[in-house]
Amino acid sequence: MGQLLSTLTTNGVGGPAGTYLEARTEQELVTAVREADDAGHRLLLVAGGSNLVISDDGYPGTVLRVVSRGVDIASAPGGTRVTVQAGHPWDDVVQRTLDAGLVGLEALSGIPGSAGATPVQNVGAYGTDVSKTLESVRAWDRQEARLVVFGAADLDFGYRNSLLKATTVEGSPRYVVLDVSFVLETSEWGAPIAYAELARTLGVSAGDRAKAAAVRSTVLGLRAGKGMVLDPSDRDTYSSGSFFTNPIVDAETAASLPEDAPRFPAEGGTKLSAAWLIDRAGFAKGFGLPGTPGASLAGGRASLSTKHTLAITNRGEATAQDLLAIARAVRDGVSERFGVTLHNESLLIGIEL
Repeated sequence: MGQLLSTLTTNGVGGPAGTYLEARTEQELVTAVREADDAGHRLLLVAGGSNLVISDDGYPGTVLRVVSRGVDIASAPGGTRVTVQAGHPWDDVVQRTLDAGLVGLEALSGIPGSAGATPVQNVGAYGTDVSKTLESVRAWDRQEARLVVFGAADLDFGYRNSLLKATTVEGSPRYVVLDVSFVLETSEWGAPIAYAELARTLGVSAGDRAKAAAVRSTVLGLRAGKGMVLDPSDRDTYSSGSFFTNPIVDAETAASLPEDAPRFPAEGGTKLSAAWLIDRAGFAKGFGLPGTPGASLAGGRASLSTKHTLAITNRGEATAQDLLAIARAVRDGVSERFGVTLHNESLLIGIEL
């Protein structure tokens, strides 16, 4: 049997790889991608494995794990440029920037996965996302077999979306990210706090600034309280993070919801809270655990997190189908209760919701 992909994902599911390779440098990454493409093999890229739900049947093509490392810090017009290799663990990047006296990434602390994945998903949390500080992305264009450089304006960033994501099919991207560059400010004070919960916990008003080190420690605490910081001893962290995105709906749909439903202005409509919709549709934290509604769906092997309704967790020995059983129940229940369709944020590889 080939490399089990369950060992490479934070939710612990996924069958064997057809062929498994690792790329530790940019050159190894480009060479492996070119060889797979020249041979006509299907290609799945894996780095932190924090946003993937892979079929129990595995992946029949080439699975390439990106484990390149490196953080380069240098002066740049308008600030300091931080260039990071694609496979470098993201939270280490955040810590290194703070250690260097740089701010702008502190609210993105504790997010699992690699630096190269952050622009693909336009990773965000606590009122900010990587598009706010990203300068450029270097990538290998598989279609044209050449190196390309994208400026932030080229990437068509949106909510949890980008050109890089839009051109990726089942984890197989057109553009293979090689490194990512950010331009950050030198300060001990973090970026203005844009998220009410974070501001309240820090004891400041929204829009104010707090010391970046305090922002990082507070964000890590908030994320840990929601089971969103990886912890091998805590089954609530065996997930792919937020399984669903916050839906963006039209004015009529937003107006049809209860008055206390959270609503946020967004490009293209009104953004709702998926966690609120899930909870109010009758899916409480821990849904699917023995003794709770939905326990029979996955035999108690998978459930909503006991800390946060957006995460679908592997309680031990769960399969990808167990996770999907919980996800389908939640999606269908929210649709029936509120007429809102939730869409997966996690990438589904070889399976469908």
